[in-house]
Amino acid sequence: MLKIYRTMYLSRKLDDKEIQMKGQNRIFFQISGAGHEAILVAAGLCLKPGYDWFYPYYRDRALCLQLGMTPLEQLLQSVGAEADPASHGRQMPSHWGHKKLNIVSQSSPTGTQLLQAVGCAEAGLRVKLIKDLKKRVRNFRNDEVVYVSLGDGTSSEGEFWEALNTACNLRLPVVFLCEDNGYAISVPVEVQTAGGDISRLVRGFPNLFIQRCDGTDALESLAVMRRAVDNCRKNRGPSFVHARVIRPYSHSLSDDEKLYRSAEERTADAEHDPLKRFGSLLINEGVIDEHGLQQLKDEVDREINEAADQALASPQPAAETATKFVYSPDVDPTSKDFDNEAGAELSGNPGTMVDLINRCLLTEMKRDPRVLVFGEDIADCSREPSLDKVKGKGGVFKVTANLQREFGSARVFNSPLAEANIVGRAIGLATRGLKPVVEIQFFDYIWPAMHQIRNELAVLRWRSGNEFSAPLVMRVPVGGYLKGGAVYHSQSGVSIFTQIPGLRVVYPSNALDANGLLRTAIRCDDPVLFLEHKHLYRQTYNKSPYPPDDFMIPFGKAKTVRAGADISIITYGALVQRSLVAARQAEQQGISVEVIDLRTMSPYDWNAIAESVKKTSRVIVAHEDSLSWGYGAEIAARISDELFAHLDAPVRRVAALDTFVAYAPQLEDAILPQVADVLEAITELHGY
Repeated sequence: MLKIYRTMYLSRKLDDKEIQMKGQNRIFFQISGAGHEAILVAAGLCLKPGYDWFYPYYRDRALCLQLGMTPLEQLLQSVGAEADPASHGRQMPSHWGHKKLNIVSQSSPTGTQLLQAVGCAEAGLRVKLIKDLKKRVRNFRNDEVVYVSLGDGTSSEGEFWEALNTACNLRLPVVFLCEDNGYAISVPVEVQTAGGDISRLVRGFPNLFIQRCDGTDALESLAVMRRAVDNCRKNRGPSFVHARVIRPYSHSLSDDEKLYRSAEERTADAEHDPLKRFGSLLINEGVIDEHGLQQLKDEVDREINEAADQALASPQPAAETATKFVYSPDVDPTSKDFDNEAGAELSGNPGTMVDLINRCLLTEMKRDPRVLVFGEDIADCSREPSLDKVKGKGGVFKVTANLQREFGSARVFNSPLAEANIVGRAIGLATRGLKPVVEIQFFDYIWPAMHQIRNELAVLRWRSGNEFSAPLVMRVPVGGYLKGGAVYHSQSGVSIFTQIPGLRVVYPSNALDANGLLRTAIRCDDPVLFLEHKHLYRQTYNKSPYPPDDFMIPFGKAKTVRAGADISIITYGALVQRSLVAARQAEQQGISVEVIDLRTMSPYDWNAIAESVKKTSRVIVAHEDSLSWGYGAEIAARISDELFAHLDAPVRRVAALDTFVAYAPQLEDAILPQVADVLEAITELHGY
């Protein structure tokens, strides 16, 4: 009981020390866990650091202390020190992370951690189901538990409900701890939550063990957390703990609760302060007297002051480290290790892009049992007794056909119709060492997953200083030129993703490139957005015989698909073929056009672009994305900036109109760039 009190008091006084340091302009942000200490210390006592897995949120200071994080380690983050184990100076305070303790790097968005925690727990399930995985992955225990916490405000996020849905459906050992302090910044719980009671709303979830407690009462919290963890430890399914706590301080030092909370309400909360209550209990029960309690406090105060002095003296990261760990420092997908394209022996009848992508998935799944394939409709048939009676789905474009039959439902399976669920779970799986290859059914529907992609997947390695990473592949059908696709099945928006540091973006134009680039994507150590143009899936002009099972094309290596002397066209995707057709037509006019297929968008092959522009002195950038703020704008700007002396004419762009793709065929043709548009640009630029 004295240890419980000591950790609670330590947590509170660390908050107070940070508040003091913020007032002295020695740190730059503060958000406290005050009022939450009792339930969090209880949680830490019931779980095993370095054994179980933890996805905390910013109030969880006391949990991290109980798991073994030191006051110095927490204050190192406060001052932005390089030695901060959570982020090495990259994250603001109270964004917990600790590799040794299995505390996975935390971000600022509320609720994104929930799906990742589910994916982390699901990794354990997959290891149990897939025999070969036990030889390839480490640090899995049969009775491990995944802890994830949230505030009551976060329960309004859709990803909260998606996480509960999958955890209950798969009966995963996840302890959801809702720390309900009654407020989401200034919004009270009755405004956030229908009926003001989240545990009532989740009662309908099957396999969910629900517990409620006064989270300011340490002993009641301990009893409840023991039951919740035990339920998960015995693999009975997820647990949901609804702990009522208080928030005696404002949301953060950027907030003033006096603006929206009455003095009477704040005074009533103070009577439930967990430190005050537990300290009184210790004295009343004769565990310690007032003098002994004060000695304990004085000891903690000295420890914190010493830790603060050490943290303030600890150096911040050097400026030159800013770009470290945007991508993997260990595996370079642009290197020669991923380049065996030259001389590759092709065999068999020519296959379409669909055929060669499917073959790549098949061979990579045979090679590496860590590869999992999932998404909407990608399985042959989720109801296994029907597999022998039906042909099987295998994706809306049949790209994943027969993979479930070959590798079983533990490795190839359907997801709920929820894109954030797909990517969020994949992050958790990848963090544990598995290799998810997930499908977003259409690029137009990727946006619910954007939070997970931009704020979690792409930044995880960088924000943790390379302590954590999530290398996975997102396969996404994209683009137009399919009659009837219209507004929600034909968009391109590639530049939105190429501007995200940490994310590789790949866009093959033919079957052979798709096979080699996908294999590189699966084997590299970074998250990859693998774009597959729907119009190119079954075109005869881009078919290819099958390459060897280790065939790879490195990222950042463009291909000159047509040599020329007068004009360069820099392009990718569906515009490669249209540019080739326009180039052949231009040849009839005596114009020699070179066509460069970028193949990968981030990184892109600047050397190939520069070499071609220096040769021709005239350049067109052609792409299916909209003209304004499209992908070509960056290429054109860089050519103008770095190759201006080699240009004999302005850089020209050919792109889609600044609108959406329409349903009517005549409108679609007018909106998307056609062969005639490319030819017109060639003719005009040649005559400049």
